[in-house]
Amino acid sequence: MNKIEHIGIAVNSLNKSVPLYEILLNTSCYKTEAVASEQVSTAFLKTGENKIELLEATSDDSAIARFLEKKGEGIHHIAFAVDNIMAY
Repeated sequence: MNKIEHIGIAVNSLNKSVPLYEILLNTSCYKTEAVASEQVSTAFLKTGENKIELLEATSDDSAIARFLEKKGEGIHHIAFAVDNIMAY
Protein backbone atom coordinates (compact mmCIF):
# COMPACT_ATOMS: atom_id res chain seq x y z
CA MET A 1 0.00 0.00 0.00
CA ASN A 2 1.36 3.40 -0.96
CA LYS A 3 -1.26 5.54 0.74
CA ILE A 4 -4.94 5.96 1.42
CA GLU A 5 -6.28 7.22 -1.92
CA HIS A 6 -9.58 8.51 -0.53
CA ILE A 7 -12.29 7.93 2.04
CA GLY A 8 -15.79 7.40 0.64
CA ILE A 9 -18.69 8.77 2.67
CA ALA A 10 -22.30 7.92 1.83
CA VAL A 11 -24.63 10.93 2.12
CA ASN A 12 -28.33 11.48 1.54
CA SER A 13 -27.84 14.68 -0.45
CA LEU A 14 -24.81 16.16 -2.17
CA ASN A 15 -26.60 19.51 -2.30
CA LYS A 16 -26.72 19.59 1.50
CA SER A 17 -23.49 17.73 2.28
CA VAL A 18 -21.00 19.43 -0.05
CA PRO A 19 -21.40 22.90 1.56
CA LEU A 20 -21.09 21.35 5.04
CA TYR A 21 -17.91 19.42 4.18
CA GLU A 22 -16.46 22.49 2.46
CA ILE A 23 -16.85 24.35 5.77
CA LEU A 24 -15.60 21.45 7.90
CA LEU A 25 -12.53 20.83 5.73
CA ASN A 26 -11.95 24.49 4.80
CA THR A 27 -11.71 23.60 1.10
CA SER A 28 -13.85 23.56 -2.02
CA CYS A 29 -15.27 20.66 -3.95
CA TYR A 30 -12.95 20.20 -6.93
CA LYS A 31 -14.79 17.51 -8.89
CA THR A 32 -18.28 16.08 -9.30
CA GLU A 33 -19.15 13.05 -11.36
CA ALA A 34 -22.13 10.84 -12.13
CA VAL A 35 -21.16 7.16 -12.17
CA ALA A 36 -24.06 5.51 -13.97
CA SER A 37 -22.67 1.99 -13.59
CA GLU A 38 -22.74 2.37 -9.79
CA GLN A 39 -25.93 4.47 -9.71
CA VAL A 40 -24.28 7.27 -7.74
CA SER A 41 -23.28 10.88 -8.00
CA THR A 42 -20.00 11.81 -6.36
CA ALA A 43 -18.26 14.94 -5.14
CA PHE A 44 -14.57 15.13 -4.23
CA LEU A 45 -12.87 17.42 -1.73
CA LYS A 46 -9.17 17.58 -0.97
CA THR A 47 -7.24 18.98 1.94
CA GLY A 48 -3.48 18.49 1.83
CA GLU A 49 -2.92 14.98 0.48
CA ASN A 50 -6.25 13.75 1.84
CA LYS A 51 -9.28 13.23 -0.38
CA ILE A 52 -12.89 12.71 0.61
CA GLU A 53 -15.47 11.29 -1.81
CA LEU A 54 -19.10 12.00 -1.00
CA LEU A 55 -21.51 9.51 -2.59
CA GLU A 56 -25.23 10.07 -3.21
CA ALA A 57 -27.47 7.31 -4.57
CA THR A 58 -29.21 8.02 -7.86
CA SER A 59 -31.38 4.89 -7.64
CA ASP A 60 -33.13 3.05 -4.83
CA ASP A 61 -31.46 -0.12 -6.17
CA SER A 62 -27.88 1.12 -5.75
CA ALA A 63 -25.43 -0.16 -3.17
CA ILE A 64 -25.25 3.34 -1.65
CA ALA A 65 -29.05 3.50 -1.26
CA ARG A 66 -29.02 0.13 0.51
CA PHE A 67 -26.10 1.25 2.72
CA LEU A 68 -27.93 4.46 3.68
CA GLU A 69 -31.13 2.56 4.43
CA LYS A 70 -29.30 0.12 6.72
CA LYS A 71 -26.70 2.32 8.38
CA GLY A 72 -27.43 5.96 7.58
CA GLU A 73 -24.84 8.47 6.47
CA GLY A 74 -21.22 7.66 7.17
CA ILE A 75 -17.99 6.08 5.99
CA HIS A 76 -18.73 3.64 3.19
CA HIS A 77 -15.21 2.69 2.05
CA ILE A 78 -11.52 3.46 2.20
CA ALA A 79 -9.63 3.23 -1.10
CA PHE A 80 -5.92 2.40 -1.08
CA ALA A 81 -3.33 3.31 -3.73
CA VAL A 82 -1.08 0.37 -4.58
CA ASP A 83 1.56 -0.25 -7.25
CA ASN A 84 0.03 -3.44 -8.63
CA ILE A 85 -3.36 -4.66 -7.40
CA MET A 86 -2.84 -8.00 -9.14
CA ALA A 87 0.20 -8.66 -6.92
CA TYR A 88 -2.10 -8.73 -3.90
